[in-house]
Amino acid sequence: MRRMDVVSRVTAIPPELYEADETAWLDAMVALLDAGRASDLDFPNLREYLHDMARSERREVVSRVVVLLAHILKWEFQPDKRSGSWRATIRHQRFELRQQAEGVLRNHAEENLPRAYASAVEEAMDETGLSADSFPAECPYTLDQLLADDLPI
Repeated sequence: MRRMDVVSRVTAIPPELYEADETAWLDAMVALLDAGRASDLDFPNLREYLHDMARSERREVVSRVVVLLAHILKWEFQPDKRSGSWRATIRHQRFELRQQAEGVLRNHAEENLPRAYASAVEEAMDETGLSADSFPAECPYTLDQLLADDLPI
């Protein structure tokens, strides 16, 4: 059934729909916009949904930076233990970050690079058994360097 058909038969979207079926609720919000019925949007839940989605995307970008940095650190500081798995993780995280780190999310990744690096060092320490002083005190890479195919693998 087309979205417009659904909206034309619905006079109001029940507020419970957001809690009951988020995907159906999203479809209904889009259908209302398509029908020019912006005044019928569920603004309180729409605000909450958009806020949660933005926070989730920012958290995911930082998480991917942490994973990428941790694997690059392991790769660089434990060359005798390099594996195809580490290489694959580095390539995968770079690919995903390139997709996500555009526009505002790129700015967020750059702003949080020092915090992400501190977490990555802790993760690398846990996985390698190396001490904190085995790694640079500050992140030695820019975001552009992290996303480049030639670092360090």
